[in-house]
Amino acid sequence: MRKDAVDRQKEVYVKGLGNVQPGIPASPERLEAKARECMSPRAFAYVAGGAGEEQTMLNNRSGFETWKIIPRMLKDVSERDISTTLFGQRYPSPFLLAPIGVLELAHKEAELAVAKAAKAHGVPMIFSNQASVAMEQVAEALGDTPRWFQLYWSKSDELVKSLVQRAENCGCTAIVVTLDTTLLGWRTRDIDLAYLPFLTGKGIAQYTSDPVFNKLVDEDENSSSALKPPVNWDTILNVLSLMRNYPGGFWSNLRSKRPLKAVAKFINIYSRPSLTWNDLKALRKMTRLPILLKGILHPDDARLAVQHGVDGLVVSNHGGRQVDGAISAIEALPAIVQEVDGKIPVLMDSGIRSGADTLKALALGARAVLLGRPYVYGLAINGASGVAEVLKNFTADFELNMALAGCRSVSEIGKHCLSR
Repeated sequence: MRKDAVDRQKEVYVKGLGNVQPGIPASPERLEAKARECMSPRAFAYVAGGAGEEQTMLNNRSGFETWKIIPRMLKDVSERDISTTLFGQRYPSPFLLAPIGVLELAHKEAELAVAKAAKAHGVPMIFSNQASVAMEQVAEALGDTPRWFQLYWSKSDELVKSLVQRAENCGCTAIVVTLDTTLLGWRTRDIDLAYLPFLTGKGIAQYTSDPVFNKLVDEDENSSSALKPPVNWDTILNVLSLMRNYPGGFWSNLRSKRPLKAVAKFINIYSRPSLTWNDLKALRKMTRLPILLKGILHPDDARLAVQHGVDGLVVSNHGGRQVDGAISAIEALPAIVQEVDGKIPVLMDSGIRSGADTLKALALGARAVLLGRPYVYGLAINGASGVAEVLKNFTADFELNMALAGCRSVSEIGKHCLSR
């Protein structure tokens, strides 16, 4: 039997009788602050930071404030159903775990810890292309829990095909192509710290575990020459750490310098700025899985996506990490939903921090939302248990807001629930 929002409230308050307070704050601000205490300055900056002056991150939050929920009274909401259906599969809630790279920055178990929490709550997990753990290991930890795969379109089509085939073999039921990072945004927090985790071998497990990528590394004898850091003690320590963490063993890696070659190759080919709509035909030939495009913010792009046979969209500005001063995702959502007109499902991420945010997104036409930074903060604080607590809180918060707005199920949520 599903534990509902009231059960979650009781669980917290009854423990309070013994002066036991939640280890994971329910407040988004306190959650982020506590995670910051648990992470290194570089790690926190990478996860929490945005592009430029971080105006897009502010827009994401203020965009939700534009819409107000209108509660309705005397509705029988004693029975509630928060499940939703995507591509013929029913999920217990309208939440998916967004693909977030380099989770080892938050916790040593990285995606494996997230998979444990996702499995416990039946929440679909979208594997990051920039993961810290290979997708095969995470799939095993997930068991029967649904999973999708995020694809960064590499300059090598052979590598793209290999990643997609591996995702299919791992039981992924959709491919989410992230379009808004064909170039890396100007992320001032990372720039000021001169820190990119991939250069130390973090977040490239999907690549180092891929036979095509390893073949490309073998074929390129000169790739490591592109990396010419200053020679000092910090550089030596970082190189030694890379040798230790890279697959193959420390001494073997040190002799072969393969980790340096692999990092250089990754930097050179991970993304393709020349990508166009015509390239989608190649991806369709590689897989029969539903293809979603992530990063859509303009209705014309939504129209083009439908014309090119795409199966779904994720309205997103990459959590404000790519373009400074961009439109908020929630602001872009209504026009895209209108343009699509029910032909394909529309999902949304960027700026979601509460159940009320989720309700607003669904009311404006999203079929589901992707949770991002909040679950990473839970991961940083207490691993799998921290992620699980965040999921419990989001689920309860959403269910209560849905019911108090007068809706018994996700299908009853609509624009009539909101005022601008």
